[in-house]
Amino acid sequence: MPAPKQRPKKILILGSGPYAIGSSVEFDWCGVQVLRTLRSLGCETVFLNSNPETVSTDFDECDRLYFEELTVERVLDICDRENPDGVILSTGGQIAQNMGTALAKVGIPILGTPVEAIDQCEDRQKFSSLCDALKIDQPVWASFSQIEDALAFAESVGYPVLVRPSFVLSGAAMAVAVSGEELEDFLAKAVGETEASVVITKFEQDAKEIEFDGVAQEGRIICSSIAEHVENAGVHSGDATIVLPPQNLYLETIRRVRHIALRLAEKLQISGPFNIQFLARENQIKVIECNLRASRTFPFVSKVFHQNFIELATRVFLGEKLETQEKSLLAIEKVGVKAPQFSFSRLKGADPTLGVEMSSTGEVACFGDSIEEAFLKSMISTGFRLPPKGSAILITLGRLRDKVAFRPVAKRFLSLGYSLVGTRHTAELFQDSSIPCETVAKISSGKHPNVADLIADKKVSLVINTPNKFSHEEETDGYHIRRAAIDANIPLLTNIQVAKLLARSLEMFPDLGSLPK
Repeated sequence: MPAPKQRPKKILILGSGPYAIGSSVEFDWCGVQVLRTLRSLGCETVFLNSNPETVSTDFDECDRLYFEELTVERVLDICDRENPDGVILSTGGQIAQNMGTALAKVGIPILGTPVEAIDQCEDRQKFSSLCDALKIDQPVWASFSQIEDALAFAESVGYPVLVRPSFVLSGAAMAVAVSGEELEDFLAKAVGETEASVVITKFEQDAKEIEFDGVAQEGRIICSSIAEHVENAGVHSGDATIVLPPQNLYLETIRRVRHIALRLAEKLQISGPFNIQFLARENQIKVIECNLRASRTFPFVSKVFHQNFIELATRVFLGEKLETQEKSLLAIEKVGVKAPQFSFSRLKGADPTLGVEMSSTGEVACFGDSIEEAFLKSMISTGFRLPPKGSAILITLGRLRDKVAFRPVAKRFLSLGYSLVGTRHTAELFQDSSIPCETVAKISSGKHPNVADLIADKKVSLVINTPNKFSHEEETDGYHIRRAAIDANIPLLTNIQVAKLLARSLEMFPDLGSLPK
């Protein structure tokens, strides 16, 4: 009978580096949970990070702290000095994850999922090929070495298309192109961001996005969570408003999502934390990507489930054989909503809208007996101010489909006692539908008073503006409206689904006093 595998005694854990958009407190929480679990199990802990603001770099959190840069060279220096029994990199975000292959090549023992599997998921082309081999549906994709072939592919599947570089943090250089000119520009930028493959996929519109977080051991899932985004696909998961348990998913959708996750976990022989993002439309499920590391939602799902996913992942790293500890979504007592927090007021000239590249600098999670209660609490916690009853709401919607879809929401705001103001096309469509809406001139019209004057004079309490393009690099009228709202410190919503949920929530809780404590 073989001797039981000896538990590693000294572990090196890689942090996530200085706080930046895409790498913040969520990964610090993961690092701290790993450290505390390891120490409780009698392991010696060595931690590498270079951020004085984190809890993980407190000297009493680990046995030895290296306050150094997160590079392969520095990790190798520390390994030479410490000679650890294993290295944990899947709780330090993308920076740590990207070092896996280089460290494994020189014999550094990586704990958790094999680095070959990590590379297969991080490389967009390899992962897309894997999904094809497993007959897992995904948006139509291709990888190209010639720009002419990329343009021909985009024409064949139809714009918009999504440019997806590999091994990048928080959607860096990822972009949605609506024309050949934009595609050429975005490809040039993407190639400069990474030496790995760049894949182009058909951009799926009006689809719901779903997050699957889990911990697996040798391909068998130990615990998992399925959450939904309030915003439709096209908003980076770090900027999305996330709801757990999901409120608007079919049971069949949840079943199919879990079935795909089980197949990927088994095929990749995942041992540790992982995250899969899905698109769903009428029970048609497509995979966007799979990250074989802890995600930004791990602290959130752990708190909603009262189940520490990182503690379980750490026990997997150490080789402890765990039984399945799945919890039913139906057993969750409260609804949790995670809302993003932005710093656009401190970023002069930045376009305060959401897209496939992450923009948020923080997040807040709140709980309630309903999605409406949890949503309002989380929005207020991020600094969002509820519009006072009887005040005016400015609505300027870019695409015709947004204007049409918003009519029932506009009626809801009117029934709640608000008045509506809109630019010409939005106001006219509302008026044609017997929805009272005052018309105000666009900024580009040169007339006064215009939208900018209305915002500057604080004559509106909320601005709802949706861009008419996926790219927000142009200084359009919409950009100036969004920027004016931020500069005037007036609450701004740029997503139709979030605005709909706000109207529904205000019907249930019209003011702060009506919200349960």
